[in-house]
Amino acid sequence: MATRMTQRLRILGQAFRFVPAKHGVLEGGGNEVVRNLCLSGQVCGKTRGAARKKKELSEKKLTRYFVDHRRVKLVGGSGGKGVCTFHSEPRKEWGGPDGGNGGDGGDIVIKVNRQVKSLSLVSSVYRGQDGEPGGSKNCYGRNASTTYISVPMGTIVKEQSGVVADLALHGQEYVAAHGGAGGKGNRFFLSNENRAPMTATPGDPGEERVLHLELQTMAHAALVGFPNAGKSSLLRAISNARPAVAAYPFTTLNPHVGIVRYRDHEQLAVADIPGLVRGAHLNRGLGISFLRHVERCRFLLFVLDMTTPEPWQQLDDLRYEVDQYDPGLSARPHAIVANKMDVSGTLDKLAVLRSHVTQRVIPVSALTGHNTEELILHLRQIYDGQQHCEQTPATW
Repeated sequence: MATRMTQRLRILGQAFRFVPAKHGVLEGGGNEVVRNLCLSGQVCGKTRGAARKKKELSEKKLTRYFVDHRRVKLVGGSGGKGVCTFHSEPRKEWGGPDGGNGGDGGDIVIKVNRQVKSLSLVSSVYRGQDGEPGGSKNCYGRNASTTYISVPMGTIVKEQSGVVADLALHGQEYVAAHGGAGGKGNRFFLSNENRAPMTATPGDPGEERVLHLELQTMAHAALVGFPNAGKSSLLRAISNARPAVAAYPFTTLNPHVGIVRYRDHEQLAVADIPGLVRGAHLNRGLGISFLRHVERCRFLLFVLDMTTPEPWQQLDDLRYEVDQYDPGLSARPHAIVANKMDVSGTLDKLAVLRSHVTQRVIPVSALTGHNTEELILHLRQIYDGQQHCEQTPATW
């Protein structure tokens, strides 16, 4: 006990030291106490730096957020095996067979969820749970639980280029892979002819399939244009989406979807389609896989680069490409957006463009945000017109 007190006094003596006061005595008498301990958190604590700026996501990471098609391999769960056992207890020598059956394997079910907007969370391989084996005393194995795959509304399930299911309603289910049946125990084979069966069967393997999941309705509107026309910048200007933007063509390699919100809480989905090139219907450039995205949108926004010598020629080429892929696709409700109007010399081209077309042309500047309100209101007009004609509500 005395040793501990000595150590504490020694520590206190190192922490505090007494210095004689100036001129020998302080006003109240005594000496000046100097404290060597520092109780300031700024010196001992870790210095907190300035708040870091949120980094922009790269194109590779952004592509994980929206996926509109997926190839999935499904393997149902295998059934549990049956067992071969005989009842045994004192004073009951010939109890007979009591091996139970195995449990059934788990199914794999594709279920529609309105909260899911993309197939990005769908894995490439799914395996159902296996059923439990049977037990003695006529105990059956437990059936495996069902594995659910959540998909958005409007998902089409294809197998070998044929549509096997069209999932359009919330909560709709499709059994994609059935689980195997459980094996039989030797109790199942008991008969008058065979009073001591030694047979037990294993469980059946689950069903194995390869399916293709595709979104029938990817978005309400699609931004269609040539590379470097400013589609990604326009999507950033009218929505909260943040696709990659750069000065070189083919910046966007995968579609991005942004949500345009209105004051009455209505929401419109606008898709930024990767740039098309002349001959895209012949699988040139990024190929016809991106024309498929255009097909899944209700109306189109042809984005023209007004800095080119003849922007009206771009409009003719875009209409030709989409019609070659799907005849009549350009006849869907659409709008013509003249982008990059902040550049000098574009006003004269705008007048010539309007003389070549009969549809409405909306001049905007995605860089400065000029006249984007007119585009947003025009989108709502097209959407309300379609809602009035259709009897079914929108899936977004």
